[in-house]
Amino acid sequence: MAKPVVIVVGADKGGVGKTTVSRTLLDYFSANNVQTRAFDTESPRGTLKRFHPEITEIVDMTTTADQMKIFDTLNSGPAVTVIDVRAGLLSPALASLRDIGFLDAARSGQITFAVFHILGPSIASLDEIAETANFMGGAKYFLVKNFINDTQFFQWDQATYNSYFHRIKDAVDLTIPKLNEMAYEQVEVSSVPFLKFVANKGINDDAANYSFVLRGYVRHWLANVWSEYDRIKLTDLVGAKAAKGEK
Repeated sequence: MAKPVVIVVGADKGGVGKTTVSRTLLDYFSANNVQTRAFDTESPRGTLKRFHPEITEIVDMTTTADQMKIFDTLNSGPAVTVIDVRAGLLSPALASLRDIGFLDAARSGQITFAVFHILGPSIASLDEIAETANFMGGAKYFLVKNFINDTQFFQWDQATYNSYFHRIKDAVDLTIPKLNEMAYEQVEVSSVPFLKFVANKGINDDAANYSFVLRGYVRHWLANVWSEYDRIKLTDLVGAKAAKGEK
């Protein structure tokens, strides 16, 4: 039986677009025929669940009962579990994973564990790396610059960034490009996954009438995001081969 894969997406700072990244991950795994489930920790109102209701459950990761829902079912659920951690809770969530022995299990090779750390433009966001580094033994660590919200990383000179980046051995740099504002807003209003928007489908796979132009922007952007996931060999985490065909 393949090892379960757990991907945590989060940041200690809010407003950096972490849920957008979680949505692209769910679409990517779907397109590559990898069974995936997700947990949205924005309890009681989840953003991720609005776009992927069939595979997403809202949980409060600070409670023992909801931690059991996630981690006691790893071997009986889909191959990949994506956890979208509420803003400000990345470090506390990782501390909880340490306390329940999850990080030890990852370190010993029982579980494949990856963290997508969504960075903001400020030095304060880079300071999160030092905090997160304490929990990264046995984990695959991805530092994500997310330009989806037109973020400008102007406060970072390269020397400063490198001094933080190299604090974690084998950390991988990842860039999420900007999406046309109108296209992004239309997907938000439609409340469908990016894949369904591109395919001109509603939430129940019914025919929709989205703008041809905006669908084109989303298709082009999503292809660029998936190129990044191909570059870091994301499907190798689960032993899956990338699906052939247009992305």
